[in-house]
Amino acid sequence: MTAVRSGHTLPNARRAPAGRRRRGLRPEGVLGVVYAGGLAVLALWWHGTDSVVGAAGWLTDGARVTGLLAAYGCAVMLALMARVPALEGGVGTDRLARWHAAGGRYTVCLALAHVLLVIWGYALTDRKNVISETGDLVFHYPEMLKATLGTLLLFAVGITSARLARRRLRYEVWHLIHLGTYLAIFLVFFHQLANGAQFADQPVARYFWYALFVGVSLVLAWYRFTVPARRNLRHRMRVSEVRFESPGVVSVYVTGRRLDDLAARPGQFLRWRFLAPGMWWAANPYSLSAPARDGLLRITVKAAGDHSRGLVRLRPGTRVWAEGPYGAFTEARRTRRRVLLLAGGVGITPLRALFETLRGDVTLIYLARRAEDLALRGELEAIAARDGRRVLCFVDDPAEYSLPLTADSLRTVVPDVAERDVYLCGPPGMTRAAHRALREAGVPARHVHQESFEF
Repeated sequence: MTAVRSGHTLPNARRAPAGRRRRGLRPEGVLGVVYAGGLAVLALWWHGTDSVVGAAGWLTDGARVTGLLAAYGCAVMLALMARVPALEGGVGTDRLARWHAAGGRYTVCLALAHVLLVIWGYALTDRKNVISETGDLVFHYPEMLKATLGTLLLFAVGITSARLARRRLRYEVWHLIHLGTYLAIFLVFFHQLANGAQFADQPVARYFWYALFVGVSLVLAWYRFTVPARRNLRHRMRVSEVRFESPGVVSVYVTGRRLDDLAARPGQFLRWRFLAPGMWWAANPYSLSAPARDGLLRITVKAAGDHSRGLVRLRPGTRVWAEGPYGAFTEARRTRRRVLLLAGGVGITPLRALFETLRGDVTLIYLARRAEDLALRGELEAIAARDGRRVLCFVDDPAEYSLPLTADSLRTVVPDVAERDVYLCGPPGMTRAAHRALREAGVPARHVHQESFEF
């Protein structure tokens, strides 16, 4: 029988260590490397181009440069999402995801331009119509049939990643389709070496291209597969208890061996795969809702999809496969002595862990629709009473207990809000309104810290 019970219990009232700080790569440095690599690709094209003559020549060379940049973009997109600790800790998961999304759009557009330009340019050169030339390219040029299939798959991934399509897809389905990117890049890779003028009789260029993609593949294999496998075999995590916190919100407690070696910090998240019927194939990101301690990890999740709704049915002893910890939504981002934590709904989960461990002047504002939706409220009040902190809870119903997200309202409850670091977590509409209010209240953007899992 599933172990589920209601009520609030503060697990171990003593203060947990804030965790070791990890120094990661700075965002400006990462972007500098990416742009430098792009310039190197352009130099590769320039070095391999003798002259450009006529409309067909311009179109064909346009196809070559867009193809090289599209391939480089694919390598960069994979590297950004390889879950390299230095990237995750320094740049942050949400910023990496934004870069990945924006870069993915540019890459798909470059690939589309490459396809159109190469067909048009070759058609002019061969004095054929574009339909006939397309057939010749696909079926008669080396490696082109595989490249065509890979390109179509890449376009499919791009279409399903568009905002309108994502809203209609469950996270698990979108993630499964997105994995097709690996196959798409593998299918496309070899046609450039077989047909690209930049690689013909230029071994240095070929070595550079192999080094780029083999290097990214090794990074992916290590951080996406080898490291998680080693950690899970070592820690052997299992569900120990499932507990109701509020309507539709449950906490899952996970035990394991030597969990302190994970060095999970308050504010971080892991990607959780529960090896139970109907759940084993999906790995979803959930933040730790309490500091890791005494061989125990806890997540608190609101039922919003098939995976999260299934958590209530987990049985004690269910094996857990977790990847992480990831994210930079931690004390390491803090730059000021005073801190405001601003949570909306189940966005309280990472802030609950930070509320217990951040030192100094810490105020927590917790917004929810109704009083019964204030998950973990008892724990928050116990921490506030023990450590002399402030927790302010507001609900939309009844309206007299609500807090409009405006600059004036924030200054009323936290007069020195402009002098604080702000950690923000909640649903998209709430966080957008909070960003506007904080900006109008005088909080510089660099002092507003957020990490979103919205896909």
